[in-house]
Amino acid sequence: MKKSTYIHQIETAVPEYSFKQNELREIMKDIVGTTEREKRIIHHLYAKSGIDTRYSVIDDFSNRNSPALFFNGQGTTPGTKSRNDLYIKQGRKLFVEVAQKLLENSEFETKDITHLVTVSCTGFYAPGPDFDIIDSLGLNSSIERYHLGFMGCYASIPALKMARQFCESDKDATVLVVSVELCSIHFQANPKMDNLLSSTVFSDGGAGAIVSSRAPKKSHFRIDGFASSINKKGADDMAWSIGDNGFNMILSSYIPDLLKEGMDDFLLDLMNQFQIKHDDIERWAIHPGGKAILDKLEASTSVPDGTLRASRDVLSNFGNMSSATILFVLKELMDQPSESDQEKTLAMAFGPGLTLESALLSKKIP
Repeated sequence: MKKSTYIHQIETAVPEYSFKQNELREIMKDIVGTTEREKRIIHHLYAKSGIDTRYSVIDDFSNRNSPALFFNGQGTTPGTKSRNDLYIKQGRKLFVEVAQKLLENSEFETKDITHLVTVSCTGFYAPGPDFDIIDSLGLNSSIERYHLGFMGCYASIPALKMARQFCESDKDATVLVVSVELCSIHFQANPKMDNLLSSTVFSDGGAGAIVSSRAPKKSHFRIDGFASSINKKGADDMAWSIGDNGFNMILSSYIPDLLKEGMDDFLLDLMNQFQIKHDDIERWAIHPGGKAILDKLEASTSVPDGTLRASRDVLSNFGNMSSATILFVLKELMDQPSESDQEKTLAMAFGPGLTLESALLSKKIP
């Protein structure tokens, strides 16, 4: 019989600069909207986003009407190198901050960490964030380290899957998982719908978890299993590529409908795989890719009103931070009071492919 694996601790962090969505709406109307029609579209998208506040490593968004808006006077179309340089400078700070918070607030010490998994799709550098975390926290230089890059919003679930596999193969393994995404550095100042949609929801943040087979001493998630699926019909509707002026996001307005369309079959397969019923799931942790996505999934999963409150709260308070976001939602659920000592929780995130990843967890209180 396999030994159980647990998510012991989840921590989050955001950059210092925050912006209200209604303020960003007016700024974007000035920067991007060249016609009255475009300004009306921007106003509508921001007003219906379900977002109140977003965070960014860039303070330039406060300089409304500035012709030198972006990246210290480079205008609104800095090159990919300039954007990635900012990722290196600011991203490493968040990676280290999240890792430090995980160790400071858990029962684990630096000597306990045997594996490190870092996650990001918004920038690259080497030696990378794994090196920065090891160096800053004084971790053992011989620990196993891995990086999941350019997978998109669902990547933290495969990272947890990797962590579980390490723990199953080594009973003494303790895995640090850290995700950081700086989506705002890839802002594209043009009125194409893909760019308007992405500029409406994406923001910056970091989150992480400690995974181990050690018996937890406080509230935690037991990892029960994982399931994944691909809807190839959505391959062209959500994509992520590298351009000359930053990373280019394709984010179609059809994504909510595509997710809803495939949800019944996905959930049926998942229920059969884990031998559970729909009513057995007491908590739902859905990646808040956008308000329309949550609305569609709430309808298609037939869950009671308010079930996706944690996802909606994260969307409202932080926006969509790509791969880090699902960990924000899971932290919300981990910190909430529980009605029983073992609550089945289904976490789901999705990204390019159209890929859907899920984790079945049991929230437990010792």
